[in-house]
Amino acid sequence: MTLKLKTLLPSLCLSLAGAAALAATHPKIDGNPTAPTGGTFYRNFPAEPESLNPINASDLYSQRVQELVMDTLLRVDPNTYQPVPSMAESYEVSKDGLTYTFKLREGLTFSDGKPVTSEDVKFSFECAKDPAYKAAQKLPYIEDLEKIETPDARTIVFKMKKKYFKTLEVLGEGYFMIVPKHVYGDPKKMGSKKMIGSGPYMIAEYNRGKNILLKRNPNWWGYKDPQYAGIFKFDQVYFRFIKEENLELEMVKKGQIDFMGTTPEIFVKKAVGAPFGKTILKHQVENQDPTTKGYNYVGWNLENDLFKDKRVRQALSALMNRKLMNEKFRFNMSDMATGPTYYRNEAIVNRAIKPIEFDIKKADQLLKDAGWADTDKDGILDKKINGQKKDFSFTLLLPSRDVEKYFTLYREDLKKAGINMDIKIIEWNSFLKLMDEHKFEAVTLSWGVGSLEQDLKQIWHSASAQPGGSNFISYKNPEVDKLIDSARQELDTKKRLALWRKAYAIIAEDCPYTFMFSNRYDLYLVNKRIGMTEPTLKYSLGTDYWWDKTAKGPATLRQ
Repeated sequence: MTLKLKTLLPSLCLSLAGAAALAATHPKIDGNPTAPTGGTFYRNFPAEPESLNPINASDLYSQRVQELVMDTLLRVDPNTYQPVPSMAESYEVSKDGLTYTFKLREGLTFSDGKPVTSEDVKFSFECAKDPAYKAAQKLPYIEDLEKIETPDARTIVFKMKKKYFKTLEVLGEGYFMIVPKHVYGDPKKMGSKKMIGSGPYMIAEYNRGKNILLKRNPNWWGYKDPQYAGIFKFDQVYFRFIKEENLELEMVKKGQIDFMGTTPEIFVKKAVGAPFGKTILKHQVENQDPTTKGYNYVGWNLENDLFKDKRVRQALSALMNRKLMNEKFRFNMSDMATGPTYYRNEAIVNRAIKPIEFDIKKADQLLKDAGWADTDKDGILDKKINGQKKDFSFTLLLPSRDVEKYFTLYREDLKKAGINMDIKIIEWNSFLKLMDEHKFEAVTLSWGVGSLEQDLKQIWHSASAQPGGSNFISYKNPEVDKLIDSARQELDTKKRLALWRKAYAIIAEDCPYTFMFSNRYDLYLVNKRIGMTEPTLKYSLGTDYWWDKTAKGPATLRQ
């Protein structure tokens, strides 16, 4: 199961308790500065990006394009996970932790040649508060932003109402890509614009339903900075849109795709024999990259009467035989997810919470306690809801046929318990639309966590249960809200983590999702012509530091 819906805010994981003035420092040079520049890196998305609008697009594939086309004030060093300069050459945090001042590099330009100014940075944050931009998923991170000052074209001053443990992360390297005000200033027109940024690449072609071609942005500041001599070495990055894993694998074998992050099933059973191990290399790596970590789940629409009772959701989780799924489809390469983050996230995982075991008898009792019974002896549980008899039948939406086998197995076990589940496969963008409109009963998705210490508010706070928000299942628990609000303001790391773990335990017991798996490894296939200093970095897989070992002269495309 590889499809992911959305990603959470990337995090620098830097505590600013009692922070004094800070200045950014240069990282060591990663990658290979002497590697040739040129060639095309062929990659794939299992689904087309939802949107190329950098203000409100939040699905994984949109973000992957944004990471190459857009830029942020700071970056994360892939070996230390500390903030380093990007568009901002320096930053400073006041002693009270409420004022953050960034200084832009000289000569920054967007890919259309227009200069980057402090007004563009200000707009990039303030537009998220305008409902016309439909960026509700960002609001939890800037709710305590009081005002932004721009004393000159290169200086931005952020004034905060309250301390927040992620403020530097949010302002420096998060969902807030710096966008040109002259392009996106009118929300009525921005949807028709191409993605314009100040990053290392720019969009050369976008063929809907087929591919996106990126080419080097010659004006990117990093190409002139010797500290970044080992990054973004390809002339072009070519993203295909191939939905079926087996077809993607065939294209890898033919050299039409250079890199494929893959499932245990493909890695173990299908990526065997020639050309694997010869022209196509296999890598099984472990790192602490939060952007590749996450968990998959079934999300229950809690506005639906079927799923409002916690005992019902607990029963639905007890009816999923995840141990068998892990053995049969994942070759025991995954951890059983226990709650709202990936299992090996030591920051907030509550180790007292154990995976819910497959237990039909327990599920039967929970359903009985919740008032469900087969009163008409037709094999389907029923119950009177709002005065009318209702069968326990629902439809599960899937974003890909590749995950169908999991839920075919699940459907059979649900049937034994008297629950009827239909499976419906929906095209990606239609899938997202149904979710945004709350027109679903149950969905299966994945969250990419994006942070070593994530803020649970984006998904689990009741304030996020609004149109465009990430709490699309409408989970609302006042006790969880209170814990999240307290944790966000707590700068003592030990106390804050204790609050997160309490919230984690409550969410796990509430079962708003049936939490499924967390990936233990990054499994990928890569063409031998792709150069790399090592198969993974500590906090990143490191694809930005790869290069084409055969690059000679201008890049040409292979269709």
